[in-house]
Amino acid sequence: MKFAGVFVLIFFACCTANVRAQDPSGQHPQDTVIHTAIDSLKTARQHSSAVATDTLSQKPSGRDPIRNKVDSIITATSSDALFAPAHLFKPTPRKAVIYSAIFPGLGQIYNKKYWKLPILYGGFVGFTYAITWNNGYYRDYLGAYQDIMDDDLTTIRWHDMLPYGLDPGSVDQEWFKGVLQQRKDYYRYYRDLSIIGTVALYFVAIVDAYVDAQLFDFDISPDLSMRVEPAILREERSTMKGNSAYGVQWSFSF
Repeated sequence: MKFAGVFVLIFFACCTANVRAQDPSGQHPQDTVIHTAIDSLKTARQHSSAVATDTLSQKPSGRDPIRNKVDSIITATSSDALFAPAHLFKPTPRKAVIYSAIFPGLGQIYNKKYWKLPILYGGFVGFTYAITWNNGYYRDYLGAYQDIMDDDLTTIRWHDMLPYGLDPGSVDQEWFKGVLQQRKDYYRYYRDLSIIGTVALYFVAIVDAYVDAQLFDFDISPDLSMRVEPAILREERSTMKGNSAYGVQWSFSF
């Protein structure tokens, strides 16, 4: 009986194990979840690796922004527009004439011909000195001539014009009157000539300012040269025979 009971227990245990082995409802859901999670992790890793690989291996579609800025700065710096004048100066002849008429030299300053100013003002200084110097002597000789010509014995400015040590009473007054008149006319002539030169220089400054403004952008041919070369000079005659001479030909190219 003991062996029969043990046999029955073993039989039921085997049947129960067989039933559990054939029924997948117990273990299958847990295994499915585990395998699904593992497959998802593998897929995510593969996708991440592929995306990272594509990102590293992909070439940028555009240039580096920093390099673009540097290239732009270099291009702008090396461009000729950086060194080009903001405004191309072109003087107006009318303004140059007006400025020069208002005050000599302003027209040359307007035309930016500064090197002409020392010449212009030097001429005015020279003429001014000549006018002052000649006018001073003219007035002295004029006063002396007027005094010697009148009958007033108290007017004796002509005594100052006598040579040093000469007695006024021993001087031939008629001769000295001629000398004073000649000196007076001499200094008056050069004083007036200096005034004419000053006026002429004034108008020359105006004309120079006008011409400079007109020819400000005038460019002469670069082939401005002088050539000296030997030449044969022939005398043209109606007959076949003519005289020839050797010489030098001097030519200018404009």
